[in-house]
Amino acid sequence: MISADLKEQYYEALVAKDSEYEGLFYVGVRTTGVFCRPTCPARKPKFENCEFYETAQQALLASYRPCQRCRPLSHPNQVSDVVRLLVEAVERNPEKRWKGQDFKALSIDESTARRQFKKRFGMTFVEYARARRMGLALKNIRSGRTVIDSQLSTGYESSSGFRDAFSRIMGAAPTQVHEGQVLKASWIDTRLGPMMAIADDEALYLLEFVDRRGLEREVERLRKRTKSAIVPGTTAPIQSIERELNEYFQGKRTAFDTTLFCLGTLFQKQVWEQLMAIPAGETRSYQEIANALGKPTACRAVAQANGANQLAIVIPCHRVINASGELGGYGGGLTRKNWLLTHEKQQKQGSRKERK
Repeated sequence: MISADLKEQYYEALVAKDSEYEGLFYVGVRTTGVFCRPTCPARKPKFENCEFYETAQQALLASYRPCQRCRPLSHPNQVSDVVRLLVEAVERNPEKRWKGQDFKALSIDESTARRQFKKRFGMTFVEYARARRMGLALKNIRSGRTVIDSQLSTGYESSSGFRDAFSRIMGAAPTQVHEGQVLKASWIDTRLGPMMAIADDEALYLLEFVDRRGLEREVERLRKRTKSAIVPGTTAPIQSIERELNEYFQGKRTAFDTTLFCLGTLFQKQVWEQLMAIPAGETRSYQEIANALGKPTACRAVAQANGANQLAIVIPCHRVINASGELGGYGGGLTRKNWLLTHEKQQKQGSRKERK
């Protein structure tokens, strides 16, 4: 049963289209007979015409049908047909340089493609396709092809134009790529909203909710510290964490096996090890973490290390709360933090009942 105070909180989130509440509630609109997710773009109903539910199934059982605009039965911001068609087209010919007639051949409006790619990937379609071409060029150069060959294969007649575009996307000139590495960035849909995963072929480097404040700075900092190019794509660790996240949200997993690459100071890594030692369904205070490290006066430093964690959920910084019992901060938002803690407590209680 949802309390009156929580209903008011949910209504405020609905009016604000607050993505932090994705997956936490659904709203049934009495006047239309449909139910929506919190970020639905449709005009907002009056409070007295709203009924709030914790799951889509509850809304369906209350005789509401899913909204055709926000599609509450799919993942938040699930890929549109336009994005899917264009991504598939790029993968069929990743070296292609797109022109106006190419969009017309697919019956896709260029401005629609630009807008939808910007919303989903943080870059326009042209930027996406260019990054994909450059990623392929980088692979060719590292495998022994000359810079001029890669330049021509990606459609650049001017070497200076190729170098400028390459450096802008990859963060390094073509002749320097042998010294660096490539990281792949992929979008993962979850119940609580989309997340960005960045990994190489061996380990996961970053996992964050895409609406986290400062995510662009995190990605740029990661690129500079690893001296890497970051391009669209997927790797075995990304596929692994996507599968494990699905199991986690389904209540079938409490710990993760995907190989991680933790980029931090010795102290930060010690804090993160303590976080991973907190059992699911339990919490620790910043002071308790500091005490466990043998540094009882380092409470503030522990909090800073907690906030520097770039592997949300997997390194469970959401399990650290204030000594007063209040939730404290969380990069993904306190609403998500509360949901994650509640979810894990319910899993723990469920496993206890099964053992009995």
